[in-house]
Amino acid sequence: MHLFRYLFLLILIVSCCQVVAQTPAPFYQGNRAPLVVNPYTPLPLGTIEARGWLQEQLERMKAGLTGNLDTYYPLVMGPRNAWLGGDGDAWERGPYWIDGLLPLAYILKDEQLIAKVQPWIEWTLRNQRQDGYMGPGILKERPLAEPGLQKEPREDWWPRMVMLKVLQQYYQATGDGRVISFLTRYFRYQLQQLPQTPVDHWSFWGNKRAADNMMVVYWLYNITGESFLLDLGTLLYKQTFPFTKVFMNPYPERSNRTDHLYPESAANKYPYKEELINRLHVGLWQSFHCVNLAQGIKTPVIYFQQDPNPLYPEAVRKALADIERYHGQAQGMFGGDEPMHGNDPTQGVELCSVVEMMFSLESMLPVTADVSLADQLEKIAYNALPAQVTDNYMHRQYFQSANQVLITRATRNFFEEEYHGGTDLCFGLLTGYPCCTSNMHQGWPKFVQNLWYSTPDNGVAALVYGPSAVRLKAGNGVDIRITEDTGYPFNENIRFTIETPQKTIFPFHLRIPEWAEHAAIKINGKVWQQDVRRNTIVQIKREWRNGDVVELILPMKVKISRWAATSAAVERGPLVYALKIGEEWKKAAATDHYGPYYEVYPKSGWNYGLLREHILNPEAGFKVVTQQHWLGYPWNPENVPVKIETTGRQIPFWQLYNHMPGPLPNPQVPLQVKETTRLTLIPYGSTTLRITQFPVVK
Repeated sequence: MHLFRYLFLLILIVSCCQVVAQTPAPFYQGNRAPLVVNPYTPLPLGTIEARGWLQEQLERMKAGLTGNLDTYYPLVMGPRNAWLGGDGDAWERGPYWIDGLLPLAYILKDEQLIAKVQPWIEWTLRNQRQDGYMGPGILKERPLAEPGLQKEPREDWWPRMVMLKVLQQYYQATGDGRVISFLTRYFRYQLQQLPQTPVDHWSFWGNKRAADNMMVVYWLYNITGESFLLDLGTLLYKQTFPFTKVFMNPYPERSNRTDHLYPESAANKYPYKEELINRLHVGLWQSFHCVNLAQGIKTPVIYFQQDPNPLYPEAVRKALADIERYHGQAQGMFGGDEPMHGNDPTQGVELCSVVEMMFSLESMLPVTADVSLADQLEKIAYNALPAQVTDNYMHRQYFQSANQVLITRATRNFFEEEYHGGTDLCFGLLTGYPCCTSNMHQGWPKFVQNLWYSTPDNGVAALVYGPSAVRLKAGNGVDIRITEDTGYPFNENIRFTIETPQKTIFPFHLRIPEWAEHAAIKINGKVWQQDVRRNTIVQIKREWRNGDVVELILPMKVKISRWAATSAAVERGPLVYALKIGEEWKKAAATDHYGPYYEVYPKSGWNYGLLREHILNPEAGFKVVTQQHWLGYPWNPENVPVKIETTGRQIPFWQLYNHMPGPLPNPQVPLQVKETTRLTLIPYGSTTLRITQFPVVK
């Protein structure tokens, strides 16, 4: 009897060992203890490639400013830049450019672009001080000020946070071991210096944006396991602005409201004044600098990995809802023409906020697996991002607006307008403020890099959709390739083709957006699941064979969302649709540092309202017209793959005010105009002039 039990136990042990052997450790480095295990793991840079129109988007960036900013902006990006050892610009703009150029170079596998990146990497790695300090050296005398250059503060923690992201991506793409030892020395330096010189010692920017620093600290810990890095993560969180506390604050009563909490305030200084922090709320005007909020919003979720308190992701969910309620615009962004500025559809949206908000959503998604984050990421990427940069990627706006019918050099009701010579809406190289000229480049490459993820059990996840392909190890270590063929976000069908040299079992995760009613999944032409519940992530675990095809159908119905002053926006899938307005582009040869730039004038009417009967019954009131086989670059009025036709009424008394559409008309005011007009709506990202948030008329 004892012998039987012994043999049974021996067989059980051998069986367990075989099971363990058949379930290898994750192939891609996730979080190591005590950090929480994230549901998804980002893939190394270069693993994911763009296809179709998305590939063309990256190629246009290469031919445009992203690939040639050193030529068109030599004052800052030339050899005088202090991050190349020069005596010129020493702050954020150089690292900003490389933070977008480097991922573009390695996704495209473009040797010319890689060669352009390398001097920035080499100078940084080879000029680290013995104590671990990195970046432009400290000068004995204050540098001579020059127009257009940011030479100080040279020691500021903030621009180094951008370079940390650059080095992390460089290591992922190349495996250059110098990065690991370099970052280890720098983080030891930070741990020693931050108690005396906290993240806001030289400027207030670092205490809003230190989550970028924390992310690289945790990434390095997952590689080296050195415990001091967790101490540094905690210290950075404690010195960062208390976003969790502020996000959870109730909206203050009117008697307690303040419009004096903009970054220069003592409320934003570490250590923080509790009485001011308790009254601060993201809904208030001037509560945050717009880019600080776009970057800082991820802070609670990043720290959640070290302190898994559900309060942290809950605070971010609440903040996102409050931002949309008090400042939101239909394209997924918020009114923040530098300080937060309410939800009027003519308020400015800074381009830096667009790309930084995308990066924050991309950073939170693998930690939380929250479908709503992916939904908002797609909404911003497929609406706000393409609308703010010209097709050839040579000019950009500092601010965009949901309702934007005239782009001229003129004063509008933007908070920062007086400082930028009235150029904030104009398309140019240096219009508005040059930070966006340097920072806009990270948007599309990092979006591509976050289309796909690995899972801890060696599965594959497609959480964000776009024409692409991915190569990775899955299952028991088989090298597979999955191609995603789709006209998304314009079309509702997505086709995944799996290439594998042998049969292999792994889970395949697919996101079902909140807007997708009655989604369906087919495998090799047969229905696998239909009426898939929306706002979920579906797992398909099976034995996969070479040539297997998974089809995801996400029905795109016309839906109406409501915004400021009871305005209505038309949405279909991840796209928002705006009135198609004729455009006349005029080049202005300005004699100051803003020019040359472009102004855009309307060639057709814009002051229309949508019919209430159509808003109440979108299926009957809006006709979707699609091109089944569309060719060409989609982000302009000439090549739109899909449009929506409807009727509306002109509102004669809705006129320009301060060079913008005037306040949205009161829906209770009767219209004398009874005739209806045919209106064509096109994707927001394909417009330059537009009405997006429409008045509703009877």
